[in-house]
Amino acid sequence: MATETEDQPATAGDTAAGKQQQPKAQPTKAQPNDKEPASKGEAVAEEKKLSNAELKKKAKEEKAARRAAAKVTVTTPAPAASAQHGTSVDGKGGKQKTKHDGHQVGSQHRAGSKSVLPPVVKETKPRIPESFSHLSMARRITITQADKDVHPVVLALGQQMATFAMSDSITRLEATLLAFKKVIDSYTTPHGATFSRHFTSHVLNPQIEYLTACRPMCFSMGNAIRWLKLQISKIDIDLPDSDAKKLLGQSIDSFIRERITLADFVIVKTAAAMIENDEVVLTYAHHHLVERALLRAKEDGKKFKVILVDDPFERVGIDHAKRLIAADIPVVYATDSGALRANMNEATLVLAAAEAMFSNGAMYARAGSCDIAAAATDQGVRVAALCESINFTERVSIDSLTYNEIDPENCTDESFRLLFDTTRDRFITVVVTELGNTPPKSVPAILRKMEEL
Repeated sequence: MATETEDQPATAGDTAAGKQQQPKAQPTKAQPNDKEPASKGEAVAEEKKLSNAELKKKAKEEKAARRAAAKVTVTTPAPAASAQHGTSVDGKGGKQKTKHDGHQVGSQHRAGSKSVLPPVVKETKPRIPESFSHLSMARRITITQADKDVHPVVLALGQQMATFAMSDSITRLEATLLAFKKVIDSYTTPHGATFSRHFTSHVLNPQIEYLTACRPMCFSMGNAIRWLKLQISKIDIDLPDSDAKKLLGQSIDSFIRERITLADFVIVKTAAAMIENDEVVLTYAHHHLVERALLRAKEDGKKFKVILVDDPFERVGIDHAKRLIAADIPVVYATDSGALRANMNEATLVLAAAEAMFSNGAMYARAGSCDIAAAATDQGVRVAALCESINFTERVSIDSLTYNEIDPENCTDESFRLLFDTTRDRFITVVVTELGNTPPKSVPAILRKMEEL
């Protein structure tokens, strides 16, 4: 009988009585085959071995399991004795809760009713057709989801890129290089490792992965990152950290000065020289190179007119037109390309800005640029593409679907918008770079020349 009593679960009263009558039993050492749970200290030790991301994932799974169990759980009627004392029994194993006013505890309004929980709102993402599944889309990544090794400066930069606070490729490139420079300054080589072998794989790569997850890298960023990794690999393993950091910092500053600052200055000067008196320049949306070229031509004393066709989705040309008007440049503003043919009849020159130039001479630019260039070519108007050589790529493209991005602000299950398009080389008259004016077919020659530098 004693054995049978021990096998039965004890009630709350039996437990209280047992505390007064029986001495505390000494804990026995568990056998190897015992299926008892691990101690609290061992559980904490196991949790410490998990990374922050794994702990969060585990917590989310447990929370989801509890919610699922609560939805299918039906509470049992509370006993009369418990009702008199203001206690209620939940549907999770008879755990009692007491409330002083004698009413039930929780979301239950009467005994035996089914517990009601607010519905779980799941984030729904637009479903992209399978034929476009290879295209990427910018997305906002919370700081808690980022890798623990991502530098705070890079975290802030990723958020700016994901929200399109930085849009054009050169602005993103310069901001990325400056952020990496701060990452290098804050780095300390671990004991037993070398700067050139440890920094790239353990520090630089997590920064790159985070930025890529926020928004796909532009071609200039890819070129610059390959250049930076090459510079890191050339560092002598015996060079002290302070000297290595100083050397890389100087290299980054020189890169920005030569490939961005001076390159933009030369391109703007060359493009401004192409504008003659009484010229009618047609441009699309807004780009800093085109704006600076127009303002530079005005400073040189040239009299010309600008026809600005805006992007109907973003309206970035409004502020551009205001700045040109403030500089005393006559501007005809068109909200979209509806009257493109009529406007092109007046134009004598088209200034376009490229996000990248492919090896086959095709131009990668804001969506809508291809329509402008094609219309200009049909009517015999010159098309000048302004682009820094750092934006040149060895890749080849003949359409707008091989390389592109999906606009996250205009993406639904029924339709979506692409941010860029590809203009074939036959629609481009000349490419203006810091190395001078060149035909589109000369892009491979410029790439080979840049490799020799």
